[in-house]
Amino acid sequence: MHFHLKKISIKPIISTIFTLLLSSILWITVGDDVAGAVEINQATRTVPLNDAGDQVTVSVKQFTTGQRKFNSNCAQCHLDGGTKTNPDVDLGAERLLLATPSRNNIKSMIEYLENPTTYDGLTSLEELHPSLARSDLFPKMRELTEEDLIAISSYILIQPKIVGEQWAGGKPNR
Repeated sequence: MHFHLKKISIKPIISTIFTLLLSSILWITVGDDVAGAVEINQATRTVPLNDAGDQVTVSVKQFTTGQRKFNSNCAQCHLDGGTKTNPDVDLGAERLLLATPSRNNIKSMIEYLENPTTYDGLTSLEELHPSLARSDLFPKMRELTEEDLIAISSYILIQPKIVGEQWAGGKPNR
């Protein structure tokens, strides 16, 4: 008897198994409402633009850019919308609304990132909080464009709608 063994590459098999496994994990964590996932639809992506009450719907790309930029530039101090350095002042919808000036819209969030002040608005935080005012102290700020600041601000304002009380322990801003 003579057998002919064909050489089989295991890489495609492992790749297929990995893809199927990853797909099932993503479906469990993102794909169904039971797991707590919320579709990032147009209504969810609509946030206040300014103090005048104008609204804007950010694109999915802006949201994902904001998420990426927030995670790489802000999350070390503001993980899940909290604030490590001052737990009394978080990024929850209610806290942003009650700040002076309010920070519950894109324009005011950008103004804060350009020139941060204390929660009551009376004292500059430019030497303590990353800002464009002191990009010499916070070099990562030099890399952020106006579009990045819009994306980060949008992400912060959308998160309470998506994760509710998990974001800064606050309530959804709907």
